[in-house]
Amino acid sequence: MNQHVPIMGIPFPKLTMEQSVELLQDVIDQKEQRLFHVVTGNPEIVMSCQKDAQLRQIVDEAGLVTADGIGIVMVSRVRGGSLPERVTGCDLLFKLLEEGDRKGWSFYFLGADEETSRQAVINIGKQYPGVAIRGRHHGFFTPEDEPRIVQEIADAAPDFLIVALGAPRAEKWIHSHKDKLHAKIAIGVGGSLDIIGGKVKRAPAAWQRLNLEWLYRLISQPSRWRRQLILPRFAVKAVFFRERSRSV
Repeated sequence: MNQHVPIMGIPFPKLTMEQSVELLQDVIDQKEQRLFHVVTGNPEIVMSCQKDAQLRQIVDEAGLVTADGIGIVMVSRVRGGSLPERVTGCDLLFKLLEEGDRKGWSFYFLGADEETSRQAVINIGKQYPGVAIRGRHHGFFTPEDEPRIVQEIADAAPDFLIVALGAPRAEKWIHSHKDKLHAKIAIGVGGSLDIIGGKVKRAPAAWQRLNLEWLYRLISQPSRWRRQLILPRFAVKAVFFRERSRSV
């Protein structure tokens, strides 16, 4: 893999969106038996890794960690690492659906509420008719439901398991069941199904191009202000963080 840029000890590969999709295509083509876990590394996950040893282990073992957010990219540039661009979970999902539409890739979707999950899959089927939808399940399940859901995913054996349970729950759920899922690639995508299902409106393209999606979300959902406080804290800590080489 290409060179990496460490951000608070988390190695982010210098990959563009296009290169990330190509890498995942190679994983599909190789037909590996082991699940390939993609972590979309946003500032919240990076900060949580400093205190959550389990999450840090999951991120360290992931097949790919993407730069999910302009904050990650900006810090890399301040520190001289220069990640090429952000590769968010939502954008990555759309790119994979586009590619999957052409190549017949299969998907299973886990997350969101029942109505949003159902509508998201309907919308995906209409917009990407070449995608094989192997199944879906809402994200409001109980621990007692998990064995049945895991078995359903295993029976479906999708190319991509898309998990929209929020971070770090999605990452921990994928990791805890990774040997039973029989998916080729699993990705935690935050609230992406809410956007596809029409429950949440995404920032207009102009805001996305200006890397102000976070501001649009804050204006649209003022209740997020406490969560957004992590961004300036992350920026300060990450810029002055003393990176150390980690033993392998």
